[in-house]
Amino acid sequence: MTEDELIENFSLFDDWEERYKYLIDLGRRLPDLPAELRSDAYKVEGCMSQVWLVPGAEDGRLHFRADSDSAIVKGLIAVLMVLYDGKTAREILDTDAGAVLDRMDLGSHISPNRRNGFYAMVETIRKTAAAAAGNT
Repeated sequence: MTEDELIENFSLFDDWEERYKYLIDLGRRLPDLPAELRSDAYKVEGCMSQVWLVPGAEDGRLHFRADSDSAIVKGLIAVLMVLYDGKTAREILDTDAGAVLDRMDLGSHISPNRRNGFYAMVETIRKTAAAAAGNT
């Protein structure tokens, strides 16, 4: 799924509750993260829920595997995977996840704690991309 397809899918729903349900459904589709990767080394600080984010790189593209103990946060992870997984460091650094969240009409409907956690995940991904691009 592309960023545009994601935004279009969210626009098909008339109210935020339907968008919320779709978000949870997206999270359910994520592959499970193996237990050995659910460690402090991959834990994202700044999230109220437990969130693990595992970066990797292959052929000049960054890949991420992530999971959470919260269904809603797992849905937000699915959004981030559409935006960032398999992209180059430059593409990641050029992507404004907050703007996409607002275009999906979710930014104002998720709790402040979840929004903070979302941006903590974005910051972790962006730091990985900056390091890969040599912009540490």
